[in-house]
Amino acid sequence: MPQIPGLPPRRAALKMLDAVLRRGETMEQAGGAANGLPSFSDRALARAVAGEVLRWLVDLDALIDSATREVLPSDAKARMVLRMMLAQWLRLETPPHAVVATALPLLDGGPKRLAHGVFATLTRKEASLPHSPTLPAEVAARWGERAEAIATGLAVPPPLDLTLRDPSQTATVAEQLGGTSLAPGHVRLPRGTAVETLPGFDDGAWWVQDLAASIPARLLGAGEGRRVLDLCAAPGGKTLQLASMGWQVTALDNSSRRLERLRQNLERTGLAAAIVEADAMGWHPDEQFDAILLDAPCTATGTCRRNPDVIHRIGPRQIEAATTLQTQLLERAANWLAPGGTLVYAVCSLEREEGEGVAATCDLLPAPVTADELPAGIQPTAEGQVRTDPGMLAEEGGLDGFFVARFRASQA
Repeated sequence: MPQIPGLPPRRAALKMLDAVLRRGETMEQAGGAANGLPSFSDRALARAVAGEVLRWLVDLDALIDSATREVLPSDAKARMVLRMMLAQWLRLETPPHAVVATALPLLDGGPKRLAHGVFATLTRKEASLPHSPTLPAEVAARWGERAEAIATGLAVPPPLDLTLRDPSQTATVAEQLGGTSLAPGHVRLPRGTAVETLPGFDDGAWWVQDLAASIPARLLGAGEGRRVLDLCAAPGGKTLQLASMGWQVTALDNSSRRLERLRQNLERTGLAAAIVEADAMGWHPDEQFDAILLDAPCTATGTCRRNPDVIHRIGPRQIEAATTLQTQLLERAANWLAPGGTLVYAVCSLEREEGEGVAATCDLLPAPVTADELPAGIQPTAEGQVRTDPGMLAEEGGLDGFFVARFRASQA
């Protein structure tokens, strides 16, 4: 039987959503379902469909429930297919006839008539989504007074941020690529840009890194040949930053696969770092470091605008497990710092337990961050720490969510 055009990427999207919502996998893990698709456009479509469903899940379910006499189970295949149908129509602007043609075959042996009827009802009513996604109630409660602004920042996928190897070329590269800059060494491009085709990629003139993710390394300043440990370093954006800033970098991580990506990026950019594959909880350095950057493993809820799966996968259990590891790593790292040295602790998480809570356990001296050290429009907190979220710099395209705190060891 001939394959229906457009069906394979929808089938892959369905598998991805099942992996995230039923098995708790990350989007990166679930993305394997799209890897076998023959074209880049099919793979991109599968990820776009799955991503929009996860971004707008609460609102899509509300529409579905408004058009059914009995509530469909949350894990029913018909509900999942209806979510995909609505996401394509309302978010990806796919014509309704094309939505129906590529969705109903996903329900072979299932309630095709129900799905078709619900979708037809909603299209006739000219159903719509709100201005910004509705967060699950428990997530909104965790994120508190910033929840509404964060949700607004999730409405569309983020732009593409580049960090430059040579910040003095910021204006030149921004003009060459048709982008904008929000800080020295940063260029922002519209989302959907094909990275490998851009001028400067092959020359290693830049690498992809969200503006917020570049802040932790910026707060260590110029290296001037001093020794820095990038702890939990892979895939290496901060290692590249530190090396370009003149630090002698030791990059430690326990993932051989992710460290291979770091090696490739070092080769592409012509930057240097000593790579150590080890578990930080069992590793001991031969000597102390002048600076340490601990970008700790975390729940990554701060990346929700590019990884909306975290909105639905992360809860108290995952947060507690992350904070336990983060506290242990911070305690170990503090002992590896030379007298007078600087430690920066960072997590790409919106959870206060992982940020402010873990930072409060550090025995080192606080080294408050000042506004002139940060990109324009970002202010330190009253405690001299940094807290960003997707609702910030909204008119410029937003930011990932990060927490950053800086400490110093005493001279004695």
